[in-house]
Amino acid sequence: MGPGYRLLTVALLALVTIIAFESMAISTAMPAVASELNAVRSYGLAFSFMLTAELLGIVLAGVWADRHGPLPSLIAGQLLMAAGSAMAGLAPTFTVLLAGRLTAGLGAGLIVVALYVVIGGAYPDALRPKVFSWISAAWVLPSLLGPPIAGWLTSTWSWRWVFLIVLAPIAVTFAVVSSQRARITGGPAVTGDLPSGQTSGQPVPADRSGHRRLALLGLGVALSAGAMQWGSAQLGAAQVLPIALTALGLVGIAATAPRLVPAGTLLMCRGLPAVMMTRFLLTASFNGAITFIPLMLVNERRLSLTTAGIMLTVGALGWSFGSFIQGQHALHDRRSELVIAGGASLTLGTLLLAAIAEFGWPYYLMGPANVLTGLGMGLAMSSTAVLSLALSPISDHGRSSSSLQVADVLGSVLGISAAGALFAAMHNPGGSDIPAFVLIWMSLAGVAALAMVGGQRTRT
Repeated sequence: MGPGYRLLTVALLALVTIIAFESMAISTAMPAVASELNAVRSYGLAFSFMLTAELLGIVLAGVWADRHGPLPSLIAGQLLMAAGSAMAGLAPTFTVLLAGRLTAGLGAGLIVVALYVVIGGAYPDALRPKVFSWISAAWVLPSLLGPPIAGWLTSTWSWRWVFLIVLAPIAVTFAVVSSQRARITGGPAVTGDLPSGQTSGQPVPADRSGHRRLALLGLGVALSAGAMQWGSAQLGAAQVLPIALTALGLVGIAATAPRLVPAGTLLMCRGLPAVMMTRFLLTASFNGAITFIPLMLVNERRLSLTTAGIMLTVGALGWSFGSFIQGQHALHDRRSELVIAGGASLTLGTLLLAAIAEFGWPYYLMGPANVLTGLGMGLAMSSTAVLSLALSPISDHGRSSSSLQVADVLGSVLGISAAGALFAAMHNPGGSDIPAFVLIWMSLAGVAALAMVGGQRTRT
């Protein structure tokens, strides 16, 4: 927040705040959306479809940033987020709402990678951990206020306002970003860590055929993920087409996704590949777990949307505290240990969610459970981001940031989709869905435990 960086940092935080509100507030409103639009069985699609489009945006943004810098991606991303939010807020059917989520997700993907490229280019190495700490902290306000606001808007007015309310902040953020064009395209204020005459804000020339290949791969993995999600959401019907689409989607993901991340990612090879795989495991477990918390509290415990939102809110406190810890200078060179600790905390929190559902423990214990999961993510996510930049040359920051976000979003997509498939297959319209929730959270705790193994292999 020094004079040379203050306005740029504010612009980045504003963008993250919008994306954070879009994520946290919508989670609270979705039980009401699914009920009104008759889509409870397909509940998870509203989350995973947006993330699939975000995955495509991430791949395209990495190519775009390497060729033209991060500014065009930032501008286009905000316009798409505004259009998608308006479409979802005015949607007459669940299909139209999904189309809006796809549009907003594409915009979010374009923004996220551009943010990482700006951080890698405009800030010197010594400041990047602090910047990532600020970025994580930018989730705190929308995470604390977003769910209760969404619950109040939905209960008092309509769930549609949860989507429409973000349009005004996007307009303001657009103006702030536009005012920082020179800083975003001009590189770091401190260039001592760069070759003479080079600023990392400048795009690095790259092979056009390579960029085209990456764009096609991104389209392929997005289409495969979309097919897998739609099919998995219909598995409860036990029909041939959903099963075939799910299988084809998984095959398509297996064929395309490994080519969008560093070689050796699937094998969790030591170094940058392990960072990517660990990020995948963390986001799969966390996002899969928290997505179904409001649905369980509203449908099984008969709580209000506002109360369900508050249970999500307290998790932000853990994330904020974890992010604060990892940003301490004394821990700058202990990133792998922070990732391992984060995976352990996420595992414990997810197991506690399963125990609360299985044994009928008081609902307010979900608060401490969410604090544990948030603490784990705060420790590990910023640390993996720092590691990804530290293990990549300046010229590859765009591609490395894109790969990191591919692992991030693909993990979220598969985590939510797998949880959604279990829920669709076990959903009991006339009875309790507790067995489904318990199985979902137990499975995702196992995924989180694997992240501890990945953290060990990030050491170089």
